[in-house]
Amino acid sequence: MRRHAVLLALAGMCAGPAFAIDTTQLPNPALQARYEALTHELRCMQCQNQSIADSPVSLAADLRREVAEQLAAGRSDDDVREYMAARYGDFILFRPRMSARTAWLWSLPGLLLIGGAIVAWRIVRQRAALAANDPDFNGDELDR
Repeated sequence: MRRHAVLLALAGMCAGPAFAIDTTQLPNPALQARYEALTHELRCMQCQNQSIADSPVSLAADLRREVAEQLAAGRSDDDVREYMAARYGDFILFRPRMSARTAWLWSLPGLLLIGGAIVAWRIVRQRAALAANDPDFNGDELDR
């Protein structure tokens, strides 16, 4: 019975690292904070809906290692982002840069909001005109 408990405890200790996603430790706490922030800003190219910090695939591990090496070499956060975007395209960035290619992405929410407001205004105006032209409408229906 005691032997089974010891074996189970050893198996549990060995399985821990297998489930860990990222165990990279940089020598400087400020560098470690920059590393963690950058790995949450970069998209895993294989998973496509997870950051490289959260992705368990080997490609994400390679990207995390590349980020750590570049930070250790003294490159800035912007340099690391530029390098990754140049190598993998703007898709790797969770927050895409403003450019001619991504202008529609940044302007579309505002345009849709303005378009929705115009449609709502026209509907209200048309219904008010219909009510004004209807001889059977006396306004009592609005009191209910």
